[in-house]
Amino acid sequence: MGNKIYGVDHFTTEDSIKILNKEIKAEVSEQSRAQLIRSKENVDAIINSNMTVYGINTGFGPLCDTKISKEETKKLQENLLISHAVGVGNPISKDLSKLMLITKAHALAKGFSGISPETFDRILLFIEKDIIPVVPEQGSVGASGDLAPLSHLFLPLMGEGKVWKDGKPVPAREVLAEHGLQPVDLQAKEGLGLINGTQFILSHALIGLDKMKYLLDLADVIGAMSLEAYSGLKSPFMQELHEVRPYEGTKLVAQRIRQLLEGSEIIDNQDFPRVQDPYSLRCMPQVHGASRNAWNHLREMAEIELNSVTDNPIVLDEKTAISGGNFHGQPLAMVLDYATLAASELGNISDRRQYLLLEGKHGLPRLLTEKSGLNSGFMIPQYTSAALCTENKTLCFPASADSIPTSLGQEDHVSMGSISGRKFNQVLGNLEKILAIELMYACQGLEFRRPLKSSAVIENVFDLVRTEVPKLEDDRLIGEDMNLLIKMIQKRTFAVNL
Repeated sequence: MGNKIYGVDHFTTEDSIKILNKEIKAEVSEQSRAQLIRSKENVDAIINSNMTVYGINTGFGPLCDTKISKEETKKLQENLLISHAVGVGNPISKDLSKLMLITKAHALAKGFSGISPETFDRILLFIEKDIIPVVPEQGSVGASGDLAPLSHLFLPLMGEGKVWKDGKPVPAREVLAEHGLQPVDLQAKEGLGLINGTQFILSHALIGLDKMKYLLDLADVIGAMSLEAYSGLKSPFMQELHEVRPYEGTKLVAQRIRQLLEGSEIIDNQDFPRVQDPYSLRCMPQVHGASRNAWNHLREMAEIELNSVTDNPIVLDEKTAISGGNFHGQPLAMVLDYATLAASELGNISDRRQYLLLEGKHGLPRLLTEKSGLNSGFMIPQYTSAALCTENKTLCFPASADSIPTSLGQEDHVSMGSISGRKFNQVLGNLEKILAIELMYACQGLEFRRPLKSSAVIENVFDLVRTEVPKLEDDRLIGEDMNLLIKMIQKRTFAVNL
């Protein structure tokens, strides 16, 4: 895949992550620069006319009826960033801040925001030189865009705020000086173009989509391992069954589990009759598949947002600047809440499979240890899993269901999408831990099916686990084992693509 052109090419959600990781580069073409110049000229034409246009020559929010003189329009933009940088809480990750810069650059380069080429080039320079602003995680209601986070993101353009250096926040002015850079002198409309937009919400969605894709695939693999450890049935995954209820996610999960079981000696060697398995095993296609459907929905919405102009007003030409609602975060907020529930459900069903493996049925010892009594075996990690599942459930309240009016009622319905995005990633972080516990249990369960072997994919995962975590014989600090597996999942050690 070649490089991408800001403002011209269609960016996929995968492209955004590859640009972030420097696997591909986003560039500016002559067409992009022409779009920027045209947009700036349109703003200049509006200023030189007698038109009154929100945010260009008026105040903001409830001050939209206050006219600003031509001489004061530059100061208006500087004041906007300074007054709106009121975020609180811990800073978001450096990657998230950098992704906000990347996604904002793509939106600005489409040429409807009135940003100058000079200011745009400075944003690109920040990305290239890894001058990444420090952005607090709290303070956006996701309606006039992500005003507070984006204000913090672009304060360093003016020499204000802080940026990351050697893992620590330092004053932006110091880092600009180190690079021989002067603060940018914002022009008319630029401040508003910079801080109106949904890039905080969008970047959380993009990071979460990338992580959830891996966890969806991993959940199938670990679920199949648990199925084999339990000596479960393979009939619930038959293709014919899922053709009569053909949800895309369901069909894909059933297909993946069939592939994961292909060549297994364990699945075809049951020595006892059984008609059904519990739901957490036989309904993996339906449950994992529903979460995949939600992932697909979020990906579709995020890709539209990634390639959209979301600030305000939208400058269409030298006579037309529309103050609409493209900055409103509701399209992403609602689907992020849906995806949060979908991620939580992957953890819920994983926890139930863990419980099945502890019961001591179908040839497995209770608590997955042959020396129970003196040893507690794997009793307690499931407590941790249960706690994480409940924590995730409490995070599933949809932030988009709430709205508190702001800006003296001018912004009387807000999306709270920033909270949706943050919760989504919190749940995914908990899901990594839940799946690590199930993986530990599944590998222990497979030990009791030896000498029979599973499929090549499952045996490869099993062997990777055993390089770090040996079979449990007597009680030991299995909390350390859990943390090792969590780190392996976070590093995406396991091959889960089929």
